[in-house]
Amino acid sequence: MVNSKKKQNDLESITVSKLGVTDLIFVDPGIKVNGKYYREVLLSQQLLPAIREMSGDFFVFQQDSAPAHRARATLQLLQRDTPEFIAPDLWPPNSPDLNPVDYKIWGMMQQMVYQTRIRDITELKKRLIDVWRGLQQSVVDEAIDEWRKRLRACVRVKGGHFEHLI
Repeated sequence: MVNSKKKQNDLESITVSKLGVTDLIFVDPGIKVNGKYYREVLLSQQLLPAIREMSGDFFVFQQDSAPAHRARATLQLLQRDTPEFIAPDLWPPNSPDLNPVDYKIWGMMQQMVYQTRIRDITELKKRLIDVWRGLQQSVVDEAIDEWRKRLRACVRVKGGHFEHLI
């Protein structure tokens, strides 16, 4: 399974899997990540080629429910250009508890990145890259292994809050 995540503040996108992780992909300041930019730049030029390089021709693609991710043309592209795609109608609309990047990886990274004061965006970017490169694959594997248990808990409560069940 490949989990793709775009941070809300449009700083970066990443992909994680049991086969490895992509590099952090930073969005230049001032760029609005709308459906077109997400499809034409982030997906088509960066994320999907990096995923294919890592995993070959078979992978399951999961993303969150950001507006650019739900755009009709984005869904058509992913249904056409990915071997397996978890469509939004199969996904709770606000499901950070079901994305390994959200429920495990960003939190760990945040703790490491913000251990000391950050002076500017350049230092933040450098620190993010350093922490990301130092992230052990075992952390990613552990987060992904937790996914099925979380999904079952979500189904049990019919898409409601389930953290208390884990």
